[in-house]
Amino acid sequence: MKRKLLMPAILSVGLTFGTIWSCQSPKSENKEMEKKEIKFNVNIQEVPVGGKNAKLFTFDNGNGIQVEISSFGGLVTKLLVPDKDGNSENIVLGHDNLDGYDSNEGYLGASVGRYANRIAKGKFELDGNVYQLATNNGNNHLHGGLIGFHRKHWEAEMVESENSMKVRMTYLSADGEEGYPGNLKTTLTYELTADNKLLVEFESETDKPTIVNLTHHGYFNLSAMEENVLGHELVIHADKYTPVNNELIPTGELAPVKGTAFDFNDPHTVGERIAEVSGGYDHNYVIKENHNDELVKIAEVYHPGSGRFMELYSDAPGVQFYSGNFLNGSITTDGIAYTKHMGMCLEPQVFPNSPNEPAFPTASLNPGETYTHRIQFHFSTK
Repeated sequence: MKRKLLMPAILSVGLTFGTIWSCQSPKSENKEMEKKEIKFNVNIQEVPVGGKNAKLFTFDNGNGIQVEISSFGGLVTKLLVPDKDGNSENIVLGHDNLDGYDSNEGYLGASVGRYANRIAKGKFELDGNVYQLATNNGNNHLHGGLIGFHRKHWEAEMVESENSMKVRMTYLSADGEEGYPGNLKTTLTYELTADNKLLVEFESETDKPTIVNLTHHGYFNLSAMEENVLGHELVIHADKYTPVNNELIPTGELAPVKGTAFDFNDPHTVGERIAEVSGGYDHNYVIKENHNDELVKIAEVYHPGSGRFMELYSDAPGVQFYSGNFLNGSITTDGIAYTKHMGMCLEPQVFPNSPNEPAFPTASLNPGETYTHRIQFHFSTK
């Protein structure tokens, strides 16, 4: 059987590797890396999905964290994290296999773009030109349109470094795709570190004025799906949020959270006041009122039963908190039905509908500029 080399031929100096080849389909490669008691195990497979083969990367940092990343959709399909007793279990919602992501209506584990969240009526004006995007969420545009970044094949390769393992992906979104102007080249990097951090970074460049707003759309459940997320304790470091209309489009107001069910500056369980929020939480929180490159802690999530603790950092001006209101049990994975509130999303991003709200942080990108967005998930127990 002809073997296809998926890994770089030149290995980092000072690292010790053992390579095991498999001739079984799908094609895969395993490595074990050791440096100063840091051990990484890497597996790469080729898996058919969406009419082509995708690369499925599995990184294990030897410290209880394992992440599975797909080049189809820029997805995180599994994320195993240890509990307070050292038991590593999957804490993100996903499908049983990659075929389930070919539609992925819930955007499970996805990289979404060109524009995360909603744009009213799918329409915006930029430099005097009016653009009409696909409307795939009632009257509105959501998460990039009919076939967004979460359903695209990205070019992907593994990148080696001393204390982490990375996968770097690129995707070129053609001028006019889903109605967006400009050829947009995007690079997405996932990095698993030895100290139990999952780092995500986006970079984009364009050849015409356009808009861009990219994020990771993971559904987290720190109980490993033993229960829903209503008992998870949540902190969001934000004094304001953006109220929405009945189509979940922001009204343009920046409203204070103090004294409302939206105030998570002190820890509250997700379910403690959710009955006071019509339909559940699906709202953008104002982390910063401008868009700069400052990396700040946005949120913390704690599950008392397992002891798992997640901290979220980003340089985005906002974060969308979604309490899994539209999960309805139609997806079943590993025998677990994803019913309402089985997972929660914290999506760092520019505010929803920013292109139509001049007072919101801008989502515009011009030729010669580089869009960047960093997201970090830090995992521990307490």
